Amino acid sequence: MKNLFRILTLSTLVIFSSGCAYTNIQMPLDKDFDKTDLGELQGESSTHSVLYLFSWGDSGSRAAADQGNLKLINHADRKVLSVLFGLYTRITTVVYGD
Repeated sequence: MKNLFRILTLSTLVIFSSGCAYTNIQMPLDKDFDKTDLGELQGESSTHSVLYLFSWGDSGSRAAADQGNLKLINHADRKVLSVLFGLYTRITTVVYGD
């Protein structure tokens, strides 16, 4: 009975804490993917957060376009990196275009 309780407790902890120790995902910021031409150029901009106390950066599409010298944005993605329940977080906007 003790082993069953330990297994259930451990299973519950794993299920509810998935992605809490480390998360690194990328997702589109567009709903319509018909004939999406990414273009020749790419730009990125990021914001960072540490210990839920300090934040800095600009993850806006304008900052990403300026960084990549884009005049026209065709598509955008968002990347999220989170470590240890969000104690360090980086959010990056990636834009593609010409």
